[in-house]
Amino acid sequence: MAELLLKGWIEQGGRRLSGDEVLTVLTEKPRDVSLFGGEFYLRYGEWQARDRFGIMSGPCPAGTVTRDGEVVGRVGPDYPAGDLEEAIVTAVGLRAVDGAAVALSGGVDSALVAALARLPAVVVGLEGSHDRRRALALAEKLGIPCDAVSVTEREVEGALQEVVALLGNPNPVDASIAATEVFVARWAEEQGIHRVLTGQGADELFGGYARYLETDDLADALERDVADLPRQVARDGAVAAHYGTAFSPPYLDLRVVAAARAIPPGEKVGDGVRKAPLRKVAERHIPPEFARAEKKAMQYGSGIWKTIQRLACHNGYKKSVQGYLTDMGRDMHGF
Repeated sequence: MAELLLKGWIEQGGRRLSGDEVLTVLTEKPRDVSLFGGEFYLRYGEWQARDRFGIMSGPCPAGTVTRDGEVVGRVGPDYPAGDLEEAIVTAVGLRAVDGAAVALSGGVDSALVAALARLPAVVVGLEGSHDRRRALALAEKLGIPCDAVSVTEREVEGALQEVVALLGNPNPVDASIAATEVFVARWAEEQGIHRVLTGQGADELFGGYARYLETDDLADALERDVADLPRQVARDGAVAAHYGTAFSPPYLDLRVVAAARAIPPGEKVGDGVRKAPLRKVAERHIPPEFARAEKKAMQYGSGIWKTIQRLACHNGYKKSVQGYLTDMGRDMHGF
């Protein structure tokens, strides 16, 4: 009998499967791997498979089942659109295991995850930053422990160097997000935490970006951004894996994705409100001031983006963060 290699975790019907249960499926009906949910890479003899979004790294394409290197199936399951709140509660519950934590910024996305997971949390930011204040205030209201990782300009510069080494020549947005994640992943490594729940995917699925308020074709903008999620997952996964941990996004659970994509775009964004369906769910689980408040992305709310701009300026790149990053890569890689 072939040996099973399994990274991550697998579920079916809202229940995590044990290694023995996974092995039984692979032995009796290996093509049923296409029905697996979760965040995983597996290898069993000539068979390999990865979860739909590729959250767990591995040598076969994301979302595929392969046999002897040939794609023979797609990993699902394809859930029908169900109740959004039920989907989110299930998704968080599957991921909120002992030894995990939540990356908390104080915005509605991570706040809802933290409230449902009831796990220790961490917030990253410069002293006095918006995210640090909001996350600590929310954690106190929820009664959950929250570590605050304070960062300095020198530490941000070091994190940027790590990001450029990991990602090659990232654009400024990716670099600033990944640099923020470095501090989360480093904290997780220090705490012995191997899984960090995040709010990734909520902006794309529910219409969270400010530019959605001004777009002429909201449906098209949302589709483009959802299509970009696997690339973002790969970026985040590279940072997490470097520190021996994993980022686990409940909003990319396929139940949540199905429920979110069934909601008309006009119900997600309108009258100056973004992520309206998610906020309605959140109001039943977190204080209304956190469910309704608008918040900038973590690289802005943490103060890290402004720090990167200052670093670029101090190094002679007054108008081009991209130039600063590109030349940093050249210095590091010799090209």
